[in-house]
Amino acid sequence: MAFVIAGLGLALILYRSLLAGVDDAAAARVRDIVAALQFDAARDLDSVLTATDQRIVAVQVIDAAGTVVKRSASAPADALIAPASVGPAMRIGLPDNASPDGDMRISGQTVNGVDGPYTILVGAGSEAVESTVKTVMILLAGAAPIVTVAAAAVSYLLVARSLRSVDAIRARVADISTSDLTERVPVPSTYDEISALALTMNEMLARIEAGHDAQRRFVGDASHELRSPVQAMLSALDVAAAHPEFLDADLASGTLRPEAQRMQSLVEDLLLLARADERGLTLRRRDVDLDDLASLEVVRLLRETTLTVDAELTPTRLVGDPGGLSRVLRNLLENASRHASSTIELRVHPAEHHAVVTVADDGPGIPEADRARVFDRFVRLDSDRSRSSGGTGLGLAIVSEVVAAHGGTVTIGDRVAGGALVTVQLPLMNSPESSR
Repeated sequence: MAFVIAGLGLALILYRSLLAGVDDAAAARVRDIVAALQFDAARDLDSVLTATDQRIVAVQVIDAAGTVVKRSASAPADALIAPASVGPAMRIGLPDNASPDGDMRISGQTVNGVDGPYTILVGAGSEAVESTVKTVMILLAGAAPIVTVAAAAVSYLLVARSLRSVDAIRARVADISTSDLTERVPVPSTYDEISALALTMNEMLARIEAGHDAQRRFVGDASHELRSPVQAMLSALDVAAAHPEFLDADLASGTLRPEAQRMQSLVEDLLLLARADERGLTLRRRDVDLDDLASLEVVRLLRETTLTVDAELTPTRLVGDPGGLSRVLRNLLENASRHASSTIELRVHPAEHHAVVTVADDGPGIPEADRARVFDRFVRLDSDRSRSSGGTGLGLAIVSEVVAAHGGTVTIGDRVAGGALVTVQLPLMNSPESSR
C-alpha cells in the first residue's frame, strides 16, 4: 500500500511537472510573437517564430476576420480554437479537450499589431507527457512486486533475528530457578530495545538474587538466634526431668524465664522486621510528646542498671507512632547500656523543623567503617558487642526501620569525651516532612 501511494504521488508530480514545462514553452512562444507583431506585419514574421520542435507542435496567427494568416507547417488551416475564447490577457495551458485532436495544450493571446488586431495560438504537445507518465507507471508496476518481495524478505530476516534474541532470553529465563539465581540472560551485541530489555532483566535478576540472599541470611541468622534460648530451656528441662528436685523457683526464674523472655523478644523483633519488609510499618500517627516518652524510658533503664544516666529533655512534640518511638528510645538506651562503662547521655530537643534525639555512651565507640553496617540485621561487632552481652543484633535495625517510616534519619558519630554518639532526627508537627 505504501508503494502504491508513493507511486501514484510520484506519477502525479511528474505529470504536473512535465505539463508545466510544455505550457511554459508555449507561453514563451506567444510572448515572442506578440513582441514581433509590434514592429512587423503578421505575414512578415520570421519563420523561426512559427517553427515547431519537440514541445511546440502548432503555431497560428489569426486576423480579426478569423483567417489564419501565418502558421507553422504542422498547423491546420483553420483556427485551433475559436479566437473569441482568447482575450487580451494571456491564456496558458488550455486543456487537451480544447484542441481538435485532444493531443495539445493551447496558449494564446489577442494583441494589436502594427497593421491590426491578431490572435496568436500556440499548441504544445501533451502526448509525449502522457507517454512518459505511462512508461513510468508501467516501470513502477513492474518494480512493485520485486520491491515488495525484497522488503518482505528483509523484514522477515530482521524480525527473525530480533526474535532469536528474544527466544534466547526466554529460554534462559525459563532455566533460571531459585536454587541458582546467579544466571543472567544473554545480552545481544546490538544496541537496541532488545539489548535494553536484556540489561533490564539482568538488573532485575541481580536485585532478586540480592533479596534472596538477604532473606536466606535472615532466616539462617534467625534460626541460629532462636536455637540458643531453645537449647538452654531444653537443657534445663532435661536436668529437671533427670533430677526433679532441681525444678524449683531458682531454675524457673534464673534460667527458664530469662531464656523464654529472650526468645519472646527475638520473635517480636523478627515479626516487626518481617512486616516492614512485606508492606512497610503501619504507624498510628498521633500527637506525641517525645520528651515524656524519653522520661519513661530513662526511669525504666534506671531500674535495670546501675549506670549513670545524664538526661536533658526539652519539651518536644511531633506527630508519630508512640509505640514505635518508644521502641526507638528503648533500643538506643539498651544498646548504650550494653557498651557504656559508667555513663549514658540522653538529649531530646527541637531544632528548626526537626526533633533531635542523641544517645551517647562512654564505651569503646563504633569504628567509622562499621557505622553503616550496624544498622543491618544480626550484626554485632566483636567482643563488646557479642551475644553474651545480651543483644540480638536487631535493635539498631529496628531503630532504622521505625525512624525511616517516620521520615527521619539516624546516624552514628563520636562522643566528644570518647564513645559512641547516635543521633536521630524526626520531622516536627509543622515541618514539610511531617505533612507527607
